[in-house]
Amino acid sequence: MNSASQTNAASKPLDGITVIDLTQIYQGPYATFLMAKAGANVIKVEPIMGEPSRIRAKVSGGASLPMAMLNVNKKGITLNLKTSKGKELFKRLIADADIVVENFTPGVMDRLGLGWEVLHQINPRLIYGSGTGYGLSGPDKDNQAMDVTIQASSGAMSVTGDPDGPPLRSGSSFIDFLSGVHLYAGIITALFERTRTGLGRLVEVSMQETAYPTMASNLGLVYRSKGKVPQRVGNRHGGLALAPYNVYEAKDGHIAIVCATEDHWVKILKSMGREDLATDERFSTNKVRVENIKRTDDFVEAWTRTITRSELFKLSKEFGFPAAPVRDLIEVMNDPHMHARGQLEWFDDPDLGRVVLPASPLIIHGAERVKTVASPSLGQHNEEIYGGKLGLSQTELQALKAEGVI
Repeated sequence: MNSASQTNAASKPLDGITVIDLTQIYQGPYATFLMAKAGANVIKVEPIMGEPSRIRAKVSGGASLPMAMLNVNKKGITLNLKTSKGKELFKRLIADADIVVENFTPGVMDRLGLGWEVLHQINPRLIYGSGTGYGLSGPDKDNQAMDVTIQASSGAMSVTGDPDGPPLRSGSSFIDFLSGVHLYAGIITALFERTRTGLGRLVEVSMQETAYPTMASNLGLVYRSKGKVPQRVGNRHGGLALAPYNVYEAKDGHIAIVCATEDHWVKILKSMGREDLATDERFSTNKVRVENIKRTDDFVEAWTRTITRSELFKLSKEFGFPAAPVRDLIEVMNDPHMHARGQLEWFDDPDLGRVVLPASPLIIHGAERVKTVASPSLGQHNEEIYGGKLGLSQTELQALKAEGVI
């Protein structure tokens, strides 16, 4: 291996990139988490009272696992952007930064005098990432947004639940994290473009707009029914185009089984010991199985109820059809596969104790993995950043703290 290859193998993809992170809760912090885990120097800027996730933890009387998960490998400082001195300090931080990220309500940064136009003038190479609920323009841009409200407004909630039940939210905040991934992708795309142009960009991502494509199968049903609103289908295929496709009861819980091809159906029958049904006119094609979907599901579930989740999962691997046990969160936290891949790790957090934390799902082969460093306490790196990076003296730091600036 030559020296250039050796250097590349030991590097981190975002080494040398400085990110000023104003984000809060889930969406923005996940985008900057991915940057930190790619080797960027991420400086998390919080209000003096802390960001909402930290405040929630204080109210509940404990430490916050979301804070610990999403803010590892970041430096933490406090800064009051409503003060003139706070604004000046922020502009100094921005002057040689590569990226700034925020997920405030549209207009907040402009009202502070720290919006894209101002910061671009200070640092033309700066990439400005903005995560919002509905976008920076349009009639709904000022609407308040949280994951559950976007699940409602995007249509995701309308297609979740049983046919005879109410609309339901997803049990996970999937839109926050989905839009966080898009925010990361948009910023890194602009960062790549900067290598050619030397100029930064304003990049925006809307939670509602990232949610819409996830409903492709449901939207297909709308088109097939000529505009009729489809009913909720529970755990069945969103477009009611595949069967069996459901979550079935087992002896000790539930298991998801999907039959995406006719070959899968043949393999399911083989695992049951019922190859004789391969040509049975009630089940012989996906079309007839879908047309009589309850009969299909009842037939499959009569079998799954006789064995355990692990036995079913073993059969799915042996015969080759898609299936997975419905696992609880404790089972997932202890997943040997993800631990073996280094995607989950046991970590001794100073506030939470021993916890399981995720790594970045972005695995760049040949690049050095970033060792996990605990999320910062509130203002933990004030002296390092303001004193070391900006050159402020101890006297100046103490005065700024006394004035409520940091």
